Amino acid sequence: MQGLHLTADLRGCDPAAARMVDPDLLGRLCRQAVALSGLTGVAELMHRFGSADGQSGITGVVLLAESHLAVHTWPELGAVTLDVYVCNYGSDNSAKSRALLDALIQIFEPTDVNRQQLLRG
Repeated sequence: MQGLHLTADLRGCDPAAARMVDPDLLGRLCRQAVALSGLTGVAELMHRFGSADGQSGITGVVLLAESHLAVHTWPELGAVTLDVYVCNYGSDNSAKSRALLDALIQIFEPTDVNRQQLLRG
């Protein structure tokens, strides 16, 4: 049950950027970040809130063989929250989880980042 849970609260993200409102694009970017970090994606769901006007935020999750990542965008605030949780059952995945969080942060190009870390189990 031992694992690492990382979070990041991002501010100053470009509210007009497609990655803030396009669930297909955000899903693709998350899958790429997972692959580059060396973790294993097994399923995903990206849900856009509000109307189909393309201006509403997204809540998304990518299930990992090692656990999950979650992303929530608020284009009206220029804000994003990120959660990356990985289990370290068979091996220590901490470096991979940090690489994933770093890649996700780079996607949104925030002006301000608040990171937190929790050791689980």
